[in-house]
Amino acid sequence: MSALCKLDGVTVLYGGVRALSDLSLCVPEGSVVALLGANGAGKSTTLRAISGLVRLETGRVIFDGSRLDGLAPHLIARAGVLHVPEGRGIFPSLTVRENLEMVSFTRSGTANPVEAGVEIFPALGRRLGQAAGSLSGGEQQMLSLSRAFIASPRLLMVDEISMGLAPIIVAELFGALRSMASAGTSVLLVEQYVNAALELADYVYLLDKGRLVEVAEPGELRREGLLRAYLGQEATNMEVSAR
Repeated sequence: MSALCKLDGVTVLYGGVRALSDLSLCVPEGSVVALLGANGAGKSTTLRAISGLVRLETGRVIFDGSRLDGLAPHLIARAGVLHVPEGRGIFPSLTVRENLEMVSFTRSGTANPVEAGVEIFPALGRRLGQAAGSLSGGEQQMLSLSRAFIASPRLLMVDEISMGLAPIIVAELFGALRSMASAGTSVLLVEQYVNAALELADYVYLLDKGRLVEVAEPGELRREGLLRAYLGQEATNMEVSAR
């Protein structure tokens, strides 16, 4: 498959400390790539480097043949890269309806974003007049994902969508991600529920202290025991169905 997004020798510094060191990775067109590693491995920084939220010390970010590094985040989003950050990606002071309607400003072809959002997560239909910041954590993440789906990005980057949520909610969110991936959207996923991420992913990049340890298909990492070595027993035993 052709590469939709590539990082080539990317280094990112935070106060002189290397958060990423000479990192190269590839997200093939139409694939799901899971980015795994312990806390501080550089996973969130990798997503921020692609979406333009951190400056690169060295290296390049290439999307669909064009360089993204150096561009403003809004221009990167306009190019088709959508970043759902850790901690929800919503406007908390706006209502659910207004959050969904905001997608129209970035996605002109959406006839009715409110109807589209409710179709993806029917629970939002009962909350349209409610301030988004007053929703439960699971409902906020549903709103965040529905906004992403409506925007129809070519690359969706999702950072810890399960953070603080019950497994039954996480399973529903992963089901929606699976539907989006099946429709052809490329996904770059950072996730604490390792087994759910492995079920969804076509390829896995394993990071440790900002460096690439391994890239493989999910089954290969399980067989070689690398996940347990770098993530620990507890992380690899976390269960939730992504189906």
